[in-house]
Amino acid sequence: MSNETDSAQSILSDNNSSIYDRADEWDALREQYLLPRGQRPATTARGVHHVALLSTDVVRTIEFFQGLLEFPLTEVFENRDYKGSTHFFFDIGNGNALAYFDFPDLGLGPYAEVLGGLHHLAISVEPQTWTRLRAKVEAAGIETLVLSESSLYFDGPDGERIELISDPLSKMYGQSVG
Repeated sequence: MSNETDSAQSILSDNNSSIYDRADEWDALREQYLLPRGQRPATTARGVHHVALLSTDVVRTIEFFQGLLEFPLTEVFENRDYKGSTHFFFDIGNGNALAYFDFPDLGLGPYAEVLGGLHHLAISVEPQTWTRLRAKVEAAGIETLVLSESSLYFDGPDGERIELISDPLSKMYGQSVG
């Protein structure tokens, strides 16, 4: 089931930022900070080791990511920082991992978008995989939002926003971002 109007409100910010023309500001940022590709220094990073999110139900999270989205579970062990907490990982390709913790008995509240927090997690998949996973997500009754016929937004098992994007890594809507 897809309801683009209602989903847009839960997935994209509703602060009416589209009414502001910030083109001059963005041009100034590019002018001051964005070096041409050949002049950029090499990054000091090797890549994303893992992104860690919170889970209220380990089994539900595994069934969602491994069962529905086809991201294999790669490891499960105790969180070193919190006795009794589960730390578990999914393979999201290219040597990157999506990790989750559960924090039993901490009484964590529901997902909330906050400054410095997660807006959404975008995971690149092949176009044919995107089409298949879109059908699976919608068949599971999960509300979706499709933008530009390459981005599929939906909520994960604990309300975390996920985007499956059919653009290759380092590209977005035909533009280089890497």
